[in-house]
Amino acid sequence: MNRFKTSKYKNTTPKIPKKDGWISNVRGGSFSSQGNHIKSSCSLVAFNTDQAGGGMVGLSSLNAASDGKWTVTQISCHADLVTDLDFSPFDDYLLATCSADETVKLWRLCDPDQDQPSNAEVTLGPADGRLEIVLFHPSASGVLAVASAKGIQVWDVTRDAALTVLEQHADQLQGLAWKEDGSLLASSCKDKKLRLFDPRAQPSAVQVVQGHQGNRDSRVLWVKDDNLLTTGFNQMRQQEVRLWDSRKLSSSLSSLSLATSNATLMPLFDPDSGLLIVSGNGESVIDCFEVNSSEPFLSQVSHCLTDASTRGVALVPKLAVDVSCCEVMRLMQLTDNFIVPISYQVPRKAGQDFHADLYPDTLGHTAAMTAEQWWKGENKQVERVSLNPSKRPKLVTPSAQETKPKDLPRGKSKEEASTSSSPLTTPSSSAAPSRSPSSTSGLSSGFLPSPSPSQSSRAIQSMLGPSSKFRHIQGSVLHRDTHITNLRGLHLTTPGECDGFCANGQRVAVPLAIAGGQIAVFELSQPGKLPDTALPTIQNSVNVADFCWDPFDNHKLVVAGDDAKIRVWQIPKGGLTETLTEPECVLRGHTEKIYSIKFHPHASGLLASSSYDLTVRIWNLEMGEEVKRLSGHQDQIFGMAWSPDGKLLATVCKDGKVRLYDPRKSTLPIQEGPGPEGQRGARVVWVCDGKYLLVSGFDSRSERQLYLFSAESLASGSVASAPADVSPSTLIPFYDQDTSVLILTGKGDTRVYIYEIVPEAPYFMECSSFHSSEPHKGLCFLAKTECDVRDVEVARAVRLGKTTIEPVAFKVPRVKKEFFQDDVFPDTSVWWEASLTAAAWLSGSNGQHRKISLRPKDMAPVSEAPKEVPVRKYLPSSVYLEEKTDEQKKEELLSAMVAKLGNREDPLPQTLYEGVDDDEWDD
Repeated sequence: MNRFKTSKYKNTTPKIPKKDGWISNVRGGSFSSQGNHIKSSCSLVAFNTDQAGGGMVGLSSLNAASDGKWTVTQISCHADLVTDLDFSPFDDYLLATCSADETVKLWRLCDPDQDQPSNAEVTLGPADGRLEIVLFHPSASGVLAVASAKGIQVWDVTRDAALTVLEQHADQLQGLAWKEDGSLLASSCKDKKLRLFDPRAQPSAVQVVQGHQGNRDSRVLWVKDDNLLTTGFNQMRQQEVRLWDSRKLSSSLSSLSLATSNATLMPLFDPDSGLLIVSGNGESVIDCFEVNSSEPFLSQVSHCLTDASTRGVALVPKLAVDVSCCEVMRLMQLTDNFIVPISYQVPRKAGQDFHADLYPDTLGHTAAMTAEQWWKGENKQVERVSLNPSKRPKLVTPSAQETKPKDLPRGKSKEEASTSSSPLTTPSSSAAPSRSPSSTSGLSSGFLPSPSPSQSSRAIQSMLGPSSKFRHIQGSVLHRDTHITNLRGLHLTTPGECDGFCANGQRVAVPLAIAGGQIAVFELSQPGKLPDTALPTIQNSVNVADFCWDPFDNHKLVVAGDDAKIRVWQIPKGGLTETLTEPECVLRGHTEKIYSIKFHPHASGLLASSSYDLTVRIWNLEMGEEVKRLSGHQDQIFGMAWSPDGKLLATVCKDGKVRLYDPRKSTLPIQEGPGPEGQRGARVVWVCDGKYLLVSGFDSRSERQLYLFSAESLASGSVASAPADVSPSTLIPFYDQDTSVLILTGKGDTRVYIYEIVPEAPYFMECSSFHSSEPHKGLCFLAKTECDVRDVEVARAVRLGKTTIEPVAFKVPRVKKEFFQDDVFPDTSVWWEASLTAAAWLSGSNGQHRKISLRPKDMAPVSEAPKEVPVRKYLPSSVYLEEKTDEQKKEELLSAMVAKLGNREDPLPQTLYEGVDDDEWDD
């Protein structure tokens, strides 16, 4: 190329839309992986999200709906972090994902406003550890390249095994790319080597050369004319872009150094225009270069500063660009909360003729060959199509798919019900079924049997099913003035059986990542920024396994340690002013590390503890001794819970059993039944006045599930279950006995699930979820007296973040807030007062908490509010429908015409004109 020849793309300008043109409701994941975290087809955009520990994929339409908004949804894809994803170049609705759970899955997607499939069309098991990259073949249908930490495999998705397994890399594989014709694969590695593979010829690399000098993350992609482009770091730790000729890899054709930064450069290339996009992960700069086959090889076109840091970038396929405004590229920038579409446009007179010089024919949507043809040695290019709107082919939608390759072999996928057909065929069973016509016929007809509003609402409710009065519950973080900030050194890796922190109405205890099992105690009445200096703590001298406050004494904290001992600490009035090193009491008895501890709900000084020695022991703190020892567990005890009346103790165990004990009658379980199948962890809580046990755990596929068991017949199994999502952390439940509201969240989650639990079908009534802006350590709920009943606050929690402690209020939206909402605030139990002593309970006595009303004296209950007489806003239909005579119709028509003409008595304008005398006409 002549270096003085002007490029038609040299003035290409990035255009960032206003914020209302961004895709919102996005929670971009910031997990570390080798993928670009976002991919686009001509119809959909898929991206990594931080929900469910990264095991979910977000999905949005590429273009906005008629109202200018985008629909965003999520799909639960894997049991662990989704590391990469890729759309098929021949099917806008076929998505491949790979994960740290060592599987590759192919998903037949639907539009975001439709129900997405719950199971994958195909599941592949490369059995090579955590997978990092997945790439569709650019010209053959159904061929995938899959990269793990050090290996590469090529798969035909209709087969049970890989077509080929390439030679292992010496270190972490960082980048992978197909050549445009699909004949070669290029890879970059942490060992600073650039490799070329011919997968059909040999498993070893056909060329290996020295790449970038820095050993930080690098990327590779193919550009025009057999050239390769890599991004990485040089010896000066500067970001670097290099251009290579694959026919002469001994040295690079050109290199370009950018900024000094730790951010990994993500390159994207448009072969039609020769434009290269380079963006750093975590940076707010996007550079555009033009790649040439001669000097200057790389010439900068634009330098774009964005409003938010980049989490990932993707190019929209060329068939989806808007040629009417001279758009030559569209970039989708993934940020923490938005997807920003950035349009690269050549400044020309838009809206006129098609600019053929800007838009050469581009790759079409039809595969050039089958996987079998490619594997046998054929090389074919995908047929090119014109971007001229008058010649452009119609895009293929899922309902228009006609290609039906051979069926998958039996047993191909773990999801048996969804893998009986090829992933490239039209979806049938994989998509969620639509409602049958009969289920909505009553609503679609427009008429209900009775005109009574109450009967109509009941009829509609009977059709739609029961709904919860808490379905619109709203969670909100209280004002910053109530926060405790500048929290440092938080211990983030407490055992799974521990809630992570604990709080009562006066103070909160937080574990610190300091040697000696130290716990900090903060007064909720003293919010604000904590000092940078060291704080007084409780020193346990060993790692902390679990800890909790005495429900009847706000100054007593009980801590279980790794040394199988339980320490009882007394916090002085006013809070900690100096470090405590000597506990008030030490309980000894367990022979191995303790899992968890739980106070009795009625008896003062009575504590239960579970341990690695597979026993549950009950302690009398007043005497400082063990009083009961329960056995019968065969494996790790995940969780335990006292019944509301304090008579029974329930446990859930890793051996897949739920057990029920009556400690005063037997040391062995009185009931036993099947529990969750997954072995990651579980929690148990009593619900519905002690009639049911709710267990949060994992199913056989390590997906989080909620199970409901009848306390009278555990052996019969769960009576109901509800799926949650995919995440490695166990959901920690809180149940409000007054409202039957269940609130759950996990450590590291950002979502808080809320259900109303009812003792009959459907058992689980899902309510609105609360989403926090960043992952939290957990929630700890306070007494009902802390709630602002005037604002219809039904629950108050303390949220532990990375550096803050924040109060969170859960409120029910109501209209008549001047009245006390007695339907959601029944008399509440005073559970923070003991009803009997430990000795009395051990001797067979049972206690019961007294109840108090939460109604302020100056508020009347809403049940006694005066009934408002409904005001008819519109005339009855009989007024409009009664028959009128022809004379009435004529009169109405004339009246309407006269009203438009005005007053008929007014003189006409010409009568006001002054004339001339007759003699003035004579000459």
